[in-house]
Amino acid sequence: MQKRIAIIGGGIVGATAAYYLSQLPGGQNVKVTLFDDGVGQATSAAAGIISPWLSKRRNQQWYRLAKAGADLYPELIHDAKLGTDVYQQTGTIVTRSDDSDLEALFALAQERRQDAATMGDVSALSAAEVQAKVPLLTTSHPGVFISGGARVDGAALVDGLLKQATSQNLTIRRERVTLDGQGNVMTSVGLKQFDRVIVAAGAWVKELLAPLGVIADVRPQKGQLIELAVKDFESQERMPVVMPEGERDFIPFGHGKLLVGATHDDEGKFDLKATPEVTADLLGSAQRLMSGLTAESVAATRVGTRAYTRDFAPFFGPVPEHEAVLVASGLGSSGLTTGVQIGRLLAGSALYGGTPDWSDYEKPLTTYLATSAE
Repeated sequence: MQKRIAIIGGGIVGATAAYYLSQLPGGQNVKVTLFDDGVGQATSAAAGIISPWLSKRRNQQWYRLAKAGADLYPELIHDAKLGTDVYQQTGTIVTRSDDSDLEALFALAQERRQDAATMGDVSALSAAEVQAKVPLLTTSHPGVFISGGARVDGAALVDGLLKQATSQNLTIRRERVTLDGQGNVMTSVGLKQFDRVIVAAGAWVKELLAPLGVIADVRPQKGQLIELAVKDFESQERMPVVMPEGERDFIPFGHGKLLVGATHDDEGKFDLKATPEVTADLLGSAQRLMSGLTAESVAATRVGTRAYTRDFAPFFGPVPEHEAVLVASGLGSSGLTTGVQIGRLLAGSALYGGTPDWSDYEKPLTTYLATSAE
């Protein structure tokens, strides 16, 4: 008998889950329906830096999850037949102005590399060497270079994964849906029942789980970045991404496209309008690193809504007392790094069942989900 699985949310988690549900053994016996109205999705507005190894977060579960995501990317991109316009290991440069801070960062990189082969080579760079690797820069501090660091275009990644899945067993419905008290999906054409439902709707998870009597510790955060039209260097497609101290992330793509950002606006929540003051702030950050930029250099702005939990850690797994409903949220600004691993794990759970132990990657789900009676 064919199993029916619904996915609510087509961002990084939902798209990756859909892809793996089309590829894992047994996927030929599954019919998957993904619901997403496309409004406010964080992934499609995002361009990410896949380089978790120098994070100083104390949450070791998050680090293991992010590391697993970074490890998974090369395999995922290869298997899904996606190109360098989606993901490329260009390397990452993290800069520091203080010599002692730079030495500490380099020491951390060497330590982390011992159990993270995906990091590749690690080297300390002078300011001049940073600029040589990234000719777009006219100003820089010295930094640490990690050759395994990568850049990814969120919208292109999601589109590529969903295209692959659609050719197998996925149907996409561009609409907003809700759940009833039993975990059934309420669509524009009525109630639909599924064997499993994956709720991966980011900051909208809170309202989706409410009919189940579940309160999710999730809050929305507005993020904005800008796309700049810059000089098209021959080497630009291979330029490292830069995480400059005190400035916004600097993500070169090919053909004269440079992305700068993103911001973190707790007050903006679900507001999807580009804020002129934020655009000016992002442009100012870029101008401090690169001369010759003007307001006319801004080719586009992107805005999306992220989901955060109280402790800034993601959560995912079967909803307590509603085992047929799987949930993921709270990925925050590192969602492009952690989301692929979360999506893969949820796909396996939805397909094969069981009670997986994901304690290496997250705290108990009851940390983030409570019943309305509690």
